[in-house]
Amino acid sequence: MEPRDLPLGRRTRMYLAHLAQSGIVRLALALPYKVRVPLTGWLVANVVGPLAGWPKRIRENLALVWPDMAPDEVRRLTRAVPDNAGRTLIEIYSGEDFKKRLSDITPEGPGWDALVQAQDEGHPVFLISGHFGNYDAVRAFVAQRYGQVGGLYRPLNNIYFNRQYVKAIAQTSEPVFPRGRRGLAEMMKFTRQGNIMALLTDQHFDNGAPLTFFGETALTALSIPNMALRLNAVVIPCYGIRQPDGLSFRLLFEAPIPHTTEEDMGQRINDSLEAQVRQHPGLWLWIHRRWKPWRAPESAD
Repeated sequence: MEPRDLPLGRRTRMYLAHLAQSGIVRLALALPYKVRVPLTGWLVANVVGPLAGWPKRIRENLALVWPDMAPDEVRRLTRAVPDNAGRTLIEIYSGEDFKKRLSDITPEGPGWDALVQAQDEGHPVFLISGHFGNYDAVRAFVAQRYGQVGGLYRPLNNIYFNRQYVKAIAQTSEPVFPRGRRGLAEMMKFTRQGNIMALLTDQHFDNGAPLTFFGETALTALSIPNMALRLNAVVIPCYGIRQPDGLSFRLLFEAPIPHTTEEDMGQRINDSLEAQVRQHPGLWLWIHRRWKPWRAPESAD
């Protein structure tokens, strides 16, 4: 969709929001890296997040799936979650500055050897993560060693800001594919050639399978398990875990998900992310509407 296709009022609101968001990004990028990252985190946690109503949504999600969490921890997360989101955003926009900070990291976990072996043997690889830590850290790190690492993204609702965002994530590695029928077709072609794709699987999908996440039904897309089975691709859960200094990361590559059924593989992916979020709750994007009311299909009489 082009801006000219939108009503004038909506187009104007989008453009003004784009100017505000872009202004924050440009201001931050003019500062030294060690200043811009914590500053952007602070702005999102203390200004943007409250204005957007994020603390309320974080509390609602935690009350649903983690009701016994201590009140002090809930209050901490209403600041920690948007802080991590802000840091992640400006890190992605920082391009080469961000990638330089990842170059000397030693990858951890059995999934790294599995990735190396798969590429040596010409097998495609799906690097699976969620909106956790900095989810682009893994893609940036692997791209420095293997060249192209594809990414799948959900186009932003703000058309103006989306153009800027796509340019930013393409700095990490190309190609990047928009979510949708055409993007998935292009991604399949890219993956079939034995390449590496990095994907996030922790969003609600209306037509997804009723799997669980934190013990609650979370409609989950099974497209990645489906493609992995069809292409004999290796599926590796992996995470860029932000460290206490707020700037550095551990890069964890877990053991590959066994090829079983689509539902079983999808649930294992959910369980992997849940385990990481339980260890580091402030690093997951609790503002997501991951759990939505759903209705099971009616039984046939």
